[in-house]
Amino acid sequence: MARGQLIDVEKRYGRHSVIHGASLDLPDGELTVFVGPSGCGKSTLLRMIAGLEEIDDGLFLLDGEPMNDVPPARRGIAMVFQSYALYPHMSVRQNLSFGLETARTPRGEIAAAVARASRILRIEHLLDRKPRELSGGQRQRVAIGRAIVRQPRMFLFDEPLSNLDAELRQEMRVEIARLQKELATTMVYVTHDQIEAMTMADRIVVLREGRIEQVGTPVALYDHPDNQFVAGFIGSPRMNFHGAVVTSVDGSAVTVALTGTTTQIAVPVAAQAAAIGEQLVLGIRPPNLHPSGQGDAEIAVEITLVEQLGGNALLYGRTEAGVDLVAQEPGHSAAQRGERRVFGLPSAQCHLFRHSDGLALPRRRS
Repeated sequence: MARGQLIDVEKRYGRHSVIHGASLDLPDGELTVFVGPSGCGKSTLLRMIAGLEEIDDGLFLLDGEPMNDVPPARRGIAMVFQSYALYPHMSVRQNLSFGLETARTPRGEIAAAVARASRILRIEHLLDRKPRELSGGQRQRVAIGRAIVRQPRMFLFDEPLSNLDAELRQEMRVEIARLQKELATTMVYVTHDQIEAMTMADRIVVLREGRIEQVGTPVALYDHPDNQFVAGFIGSPRMNFHGAVVTSVDGSAVTVALTGTTTQIAVPVAAQAAAIGEQLVLGIRPPNLHPSGQGDAEIAVEITLVEQLGGNALLYGRTEAGVDLVAQEPGHSAAQRGERRVFGLPSAQCHLFRHSDGLALPRRRS
C-alpha cells in the first residue's frame, strides 16, 4: 500500500495549459475516483501519477518520496488501460507471467503470483485459453490480473470498463470494488461515468477544464456540492435548476421567488451570503420533487414525457417559465403527457447557487 500526494501539479503542451495547480491527497488503502466530462484532464492527471506524462511544475510524492524523475517501471505502480492490451498469441497464463519473466523473477515466485491473481479474480479455469476465446469481462479480468501479479504499491485504472456492455460494466464495478477491499491497496480510477464514481469510490475527485472542483465522499458530493457544476454532474438524473431572485433574508433562511412563476420558498442556507434582489439558481434533485405536492412550496408543470422504469418512473415537465424539470416517482406512474401536475418543494432538500459564479450558498448539514 502507499499514500500519494499531488502538490501544485501543472501540465502544459506548448503554451496550452491542461492541468492547473492540482493538489490532492491519495490516502493509503482508499479507492479514489477521478470523474469529469471528456477533456477535463482526468486521464492526463492519472498518466502523470504513472510517470507516462511529465510533470511540468509541482510534485508527485509516493510515501513522501518525490517521483517526478523516477521512471514508470521503478515507481511500483501498475496501470490498467481502457484497451485490454493482451498478447493475442499467448495464453492467459503467459499473459499474466510475461512481465515477471522479463524482470527475471524466479519461476517459483511467478507461479505463485499467477496462482494468487487467478484465484482472486476467479479465472483459474481460463489460464490455458487465448484472449480470442474470452469474453470482454474475462479479458478485463486478465488485464487486471497482469497488474496484480506485480504486487504494486498503487493501482491505476483508466476507464477500464468503457468497452463493456451495461450488464458487464455493473458486474465489473462490483468486482473491482471487491478487489480493492480484498487487496487493501491504494487505487485511483478514472471514469466519465458518475454512476461508476458514486458506486465504487471511497472519495471522488471532480475535475473540470484541468481544475479540481471538489473532493469528497459520494454522499458528501451528492448532498453538499460546492458549486452548480458538481451539483449537475453528480447524480442521475441530474439536479434540476431554476432561476430565482432573493426576496427576503433572515437569520435562518433565504427566501427566493422562482423566476417567471408565483412560487416562493425559504431555503435554509447561510443568510449573510445573499442580498435582496440578487439573482440565484435554485437546485433540487428529481427524487426530492414530491409528486404528491407535499412540501414547503409548490410548482406547477406540464408533463412532456413519462419514462416507466419498473421500480420508479421519471416524469419530465416544463414550468410556466419554460424551464424543464424532472421528477422521480416510486413505482409506476399514472401521469400522462400534457397533464398539469403540481410538485412539492421541500426546503431542506433545496440548494441555492450564485448566478454569477455558480458557487453554492452553504446549506445546514443535517
